Amino acid sequence: MAEIRFADNYQDLSQQDGVDAGFQFEFYCERCNDRWRTRFRPYRSGQASGWVSKAAGMFGGVLGGASSALEGMAQAGFNSARDEAFSAAIEEAKSHFHRCGSCFQYVCASCFDSARGMCYHCAPSVNVAIAAARAQGEIQGATEAAMAEGIARGKQRDVRREQQLVCARCATETHGAKFCPECGTPTGVKPVCSACSAEMQPGARFCPECGHRQHQQST
Repeated sequence: MAEIRFADNYQDLSQQDGVDAGFQFEFYCERCNDRWRTRFRPYRSGQASGWVSKAAGMFGGVLGGASSALEGMAQAGFNSARDEAFSAAIEEAKSHFHRCGSCFQYVCASCFDSARGMCYHCAPSVNVAIAAARAQGEIQGATEAAMAEGIARGKQRDVRREQQLVCARCATETHGAKFCPECGTPTGVKPVCSACSAEMQPGARFCPECGHRQHQQST
């Protein structure tokens, strides 16, 4: 048989033996990864071996010798039959895929610029590039406008007022609210030590002045 020239953009789905024995190959575009599969070509020797094996199992191994003989014949002829099927598959695939003159990848018709002889990865469509750039520009412009709006809003916030971010009573995070969302305690009230009345940080378990252990109030 003559030499077989092929690329690596395919998957061999062939099966050597069994009732489903046959040859089938799946090729894919190396740009968009779309798949194209050849029609299934049955491998008769492998199928015959599979059917005889099934029959041998049904009849208690009476046909075991015939099954082994057919299996041996199927194995012996598989490689040459596969090469023949693969050569035919490559010829079929040539009408579905094109080789880029720049990167030498095989791509489908949708990813190939026949006028330039290159894939759209190496020779992008100008119209597509313009549309993509326009979309990126809109995103950038909207982002800049949103940031400007956010800066304007931020300048209106009172950043000098101290905010109590943890409730002094139940230690729940308040996120700057005037009242605790868990127990309703006003957040402006600072906790004090139950023993010496010294001001304490919210959630502190011991007084920093006298060391007295604080008892957390339940909600």
